[in-house]
Amino acid sequence: MPSEPPNSHKRKQPVVCVFCGASPGLSPSHLTAARTLAQALHNSGLHLVYGGGTKGIMGELAKTLVTLSGPESVHGVIPAALQEYEREKKLSPEEEEEKSYGRTTVVKDMHTRKQVMAREVMESGEGGGFVALSGGYGTLEELMEVTTWNQLGIHDRGIVVFNVEGYWDGLLSWVQKSVEERFVSKENERIMVEAKTAEEVVEKLKNYRNAEGRFGLEWEEK
Repeated sequence: MPSEPPNSHKRKQPVVCVFCGASPGLSPSHLTAARTLAQALHNSGLHLVYGGGTKGIMGELAKTLVTLSGPESVHGVIPAALQEYEREKKLSPEEEEEKSYGRTTVVKDMHTRKQVMAREVMESGEGGGFVALSGGYGTLEELMEVTTWNQLGIHDRGIVVFNVEGYWDGLLSWVQKSVEERFVSKENERIMVEAKTAEEVVEKLKNYRNAEGRFGLEWEEK
């Protein structure tokens, strides 16, 4: 994916991509965090692109923001193969479903899903970026991919880990260990930044500063 041109995202609608689980998790705090993040996005006029699920944390986040900001504020992107797992069985016409969860785009595979979501953020206005709420393997993989892309200079958007009740403590400890063992440079230690409240998530996206150790690679298509 080519990098975005400098200052290309000024004066555009900011979009936040949230990676999160299709499960509600064990603790009620995970769904509560999804609702508070939706409120914070609404308060700051931010739109959402996400994995398109209607179950678990994904569904709670999407339907809460739609209730607050309207269906045009949410775009879900889901591979056809995952619809049965991540979406409730369709109980209403498509237009009614959109009123609850926003617009949904069905794509052919995981790569296309991630590419569409990333591109929407990269082409959006200032304050857009990537957020990880609680989730499983897929959430972690998506988070690490956009973190790597930031390090490589493919994008320059903020990456915030919403650490609900210490859920991501293990990951953050691993980053510290990687720095200590010199697999991650000290300058790139804070490509991912931690937030413990929804308001802090939005604030850290707004004030995000890129790490000094990012690679100055050229990704433009020739």
